[in-house]
Amino acid sequence: MQQMHPNRADIDWQQLTEVAGEAMEKSYSPYSRYPVGAAALTTDGRIVRGANIENASLGITLCAECSLVSDLIMGGGGKLVAFACVDKNKKALMPCGRCRQLLFEHSVPGMLLQSTSGIRTIEEMLPDAFGPERLA
Repeated sequence: MQQMHPNRADIDWQQLTEVAGEAMEKSYSPYSRYPVGAAALTTDGRIVRGANIENASLGITLCAECSLVSDLIMGGGGKLVAFACVDKNKKALMPCGRCRQLLFEHSVPGMLLQSTSGIRTIEEMLPDAFGPERLA
């Protein structure tokens, strides 16, 4: 069953932040020295995670959100309900525009994000987003 509008009170943001911090510890970031970790709650109750994976050819570096979506798909799919991303100090990070688009594609409507300015919906973070329905 897919939760369409997550309730902020139902999300354990402390747990998501802790899991994101654990993921950040596994980051491969020798070039930027800027490790990032991400964690998200899925519609079936799983927590998926990701970390940035750098490459000497910096343009092909994978961000934590890409890693997280790979974990989502490889773990059985589903949709994201709530998302948190942290830096090396385990402080909230704002996903970049590319990553917001990636998260939008794999989230339920109203997915909640812990951002640097508080809890926001994916639609607030990426208004008028381009989604699969536009390709129909």
